[in-house]
Amino acid sequence: MVTGNPSTLPQAEHVTRSIPDVLAAEGTSYSFEFFPPKDDAAEQALWQAIRRLERLRPTFVSVTYGAGGSTRDRTVRVTGRIARETTLTPMAHLTCVGASVAQLRQVVGEYAHAGVHNVHALRGDPPGGPGSAWTPHPDGLDHADELVALVRSLGSFTVGVAAFPDQHPESESLDHDADVLVAKADAGAEFAVTQFLFDPDSWVRLRDRVVARGRDLPIIPGLMPVTSFTQVRRMAELSGTPLPPSVVSRLETVADDPAAVRAVGVQIATELSQRLLAEGAPGLHFYTMNRSTATLEVYANLGV
Repeated sequence: MVTGNPSTLPQAEHVTRSIPDVLAAEGTSYSFEFFPPKDDAAEQALWQAIRRLERLRPTFVSVTYGAGGSTRDRTVRVTGRIARETTLTPMAHLTCVGASVAQLRQVVGEYAHAGVHNVHALRGDPPGGPGSAWTPHPDGLDHADELVALVRSLGSFTVGVAAFPDQHPESESLDHDADVLVAKADAGAEFAVTQFLFDPDSWVRLRDRVVARGRDLPIIPGLMPVTSFTQVRRMAELSGTPLPPSVVSRLETVADDPAAVRAVGVQIATELSQRLLAEGAPGLHFYTMNRSTATLEVYANLGV
């Protein structure tokens, strides 16, 4: 296991503070998401990124599960380390995939023991990957709103959920996506974070649909600065996120130059951020891919 020392930065933020309370009190939020490392070397790289981004004092950070919930134990452990050893506010991931209600209760208990009180509750992708049939654990839960209700019943947790501006792969329509998001709010969710997007209008449409249904739910758009055209195209296919022709054209023009792809990717993310903030987005959530440099550049471009 890679070890680390407690942060020497001033403890200006408490791990148990409520994310929606901070959104209401401080205005625009900036948050970062990481994925769980597969080995010690990857964990060292992750912690280097965390330490660099910590200096920006983000509103919160999160660590995802691996495909099919495969990295649950490592995710819980890394999230606990963030709570103990940094000044950051962690948002704990929790999915229904491959878990019984008893196991879910245990994981929530582990988060609580680590002092974590903000939980991101998701159904999760099917174990076979996006596009495959969803089958719940025989003793588990079938939908995210059920998971939200479970977490809320276990203590004083603030619960966030996923949102899908470009339509969930299993959804029948954008209106259905809005209905599902409202159902999660009815179950106790207090904010949402979207799948990464490249079309700001899709976020505006989702927000307006939710408002039309009588819900003032903060919906934080997710952004992923492109550093590899091949990688982002593959991830977009897996997640069902469309790449607008204007984005594809700009990246294809420089596809043979990795440095230029990265520069264009940072510029696209900067433009998206500026447009979303102008449209009233409550914050920006960056999918960092466990690297800090591109996100830092976008952050600097915004003049935060």
